[in-house]
Amino acid sequence: MIRNNRHKYSVSAMCEVLQIPRSTYYYEAKEHDTKEEDELTELIIQIFNENRKVYGQRKIKKELKKKGWQVSRRRIGRIMKAEGVVSKYTIAQFKPQKSTVNESDVGNVLDREFTQEQPLKVDVSDLTYVRVQQKWHYICVLVDLHNREIIGHSAGPKKDAKLVQRAFATVPYSLNHLGLFHTDRGSEFKNQLIDEALTAFGIDRSLSNKGTPYDNAVAEATFKTIKTEFVKGAVFSSQKELDLELFDYVNWFNNIRIHQSLDYLTPREYKHQNQLERTAI
Repeated sequence: MIRNNRHKYSVSAMCEVLQIPRSTYYYEAKEHDTKEEDELTELIIQIFNENRKVYGQRKIKKELKKKGWQVSRRRIGRIMKAEGVVSKYTIAQFKPQKSTVNESDVGNVLDREFTQEQPLKVDVSDLTYVRVQQKWHYICVLVDLHNREIIGHSAGPKKDAKLVQRAFATVPYSLNHLGLFHTDRGSEFKNQLIDEALTAFGIDRSLSNKGTPYDNAVAEATFKTIKTEFVKGAVFSSQKELDLELFDYVNWFNNIRIHQSLDYLTPREYKHQNQLERTAI
């Protein structure tokens, strides 16, 4: 009672009315606060560990709110610091050199229109590297600009067109529904094998301008996320292990991980919400 009304009345006055020694109240209040702090600390660590140790204060605050906790970022940060909980995003990332670009006359059709209202209208792609034993292997993902969902993915020892082709093979939707495919000018994306596949399914083509990474900013940002959350510090024992772990990560990325750019929804939640809104119109 005293705790619930201390914003209106003085603690001393309420203790006097209730004939409770102030020392008893403060002792019980301190004990209550300690239990609450312990429970909050345990919950923060649980949220952090369940989300691949990548969530920072903002996302942990959102997850706590879902569980009925209103906690400031400052308090979350203090607890994380005290517990030695450090997001992978606090460590700088290594940036590999870009490969030689091709001179295709295909233009930048996308023109940085990264906000897309319709699912599958525009999909972007990029590659990154990962360590498998003592060798470099590569990861390719296809990202839907509508909801940032990873709709296709692949991994392998060679950075070539077949890696991209295998990513298309994992797309769970009809490829005829894809409208535009945008990438940088890496030779693995612009070649006869990929051109024939896109033509077969009626998918239009778009390439970033030469030496302009911002033309493919969403794919670049997605791979920065993947490098931090999935690749960083990882050494896989085999291609099979990499395939299994990548599959698991993509499932988490699409269905569990909340995204700040999607108003802290998952890609699937965002897509479902927008489908309901369009149906209601």
